[in-house]
Amino acid sequence: MNDEFRGDDDMAGEADPFAALSRLFERRTALVLEDDQALAAHVGGKLTRAGFDRVDHVTAGEDAVRAAAERAYDVLILDRITLGMDGLSALTAIRGGAGPSAQSPALFLTALGGERQRVEGLIAGADDYLSKPVGDEELLARVAAQLRRSAQRSEAGAEDRRPGDIVNGPLTLSPGARTLTFSPPGGEPRALELSPLEFAIVGELMGARGQPVTKTMLWDRCWVEWKFLPDNYVNIIDARISALRRRLKEQCPELGDNLHPLIVSARSQSLVFRVLDGHT
Repeated sequence: MNDEFRGDDDMAGEADPFAALSRLFERRTALVLEDDQALAAHVGGKLTRAGFDRVDHVTAGEDAVRAAAERAYDVLILDRITLGMDGLSALTAIRGGAGPSAQSPALFLTALGGERQRVEGLIAGADDYLSKPVGDEELLARVAAQLRRSAQRSEAGAEDRRPGDIVNGPLTLSPGARTLTFSPPGGEPRALELSPLEFAIVGELMGARGQPVTKTMLWDRCWVEWKFLPDNYVNIIDARISALRRRLKEQCPELGDNLHPLIVSARSQSLVFRVLDGHT
């Protein structure tokens, strides 16, 4: 994994959304199951530098089960091929127990990247599945997504309701109705015309609330009819994003050129939907 990232002209002069993740990661704890000491140290160091308060490392599945039964971790990062009990069995035991981390978000980070193996991991209770090697940018974005979703589930459960509309300045995304409404200053609200794929893309990006979404994350969640990751997936996404940027600009001209494009690139392989609060 590369320790440094290349900047991106789209975010020039603006706050780095990856640096802003420190607010989400503050006071968080993680459990890493990995028997490769160098990789475990790298992952732990990256999470700590990004804002995590504590990262515990174990090398055997039995130790992961024991740690998860004793402490409430905000996220679990597990390899599948480990000493003693393998990671798949460890997660199954954690999910089946009554420990404080039984329902914590879990990500597999493993060399076993086949479709069948991915399905096995998700069935065992994983919330995400990453194949080694994975870049630091990808890892941080995936961890952030799971923490964000965990918080949203907790809020929805506490209020006994499903998550509602996502409001970003003059834009309102209604997932249930599958509409994106633009309310220009002094004008009448109007629904924007988007294809189902475009709506899915905007939904993922707006749902991240100003945090980065990697292109592989976007592919997994929006191009669901594809059962594999093609070599040219970045080109496919870039072409669609370019068209979507133009489509949003044509339908929201009142925002002005200084706020377009609404979807900007962050670092090397991530996208961010601009936060428009305060621009209406």
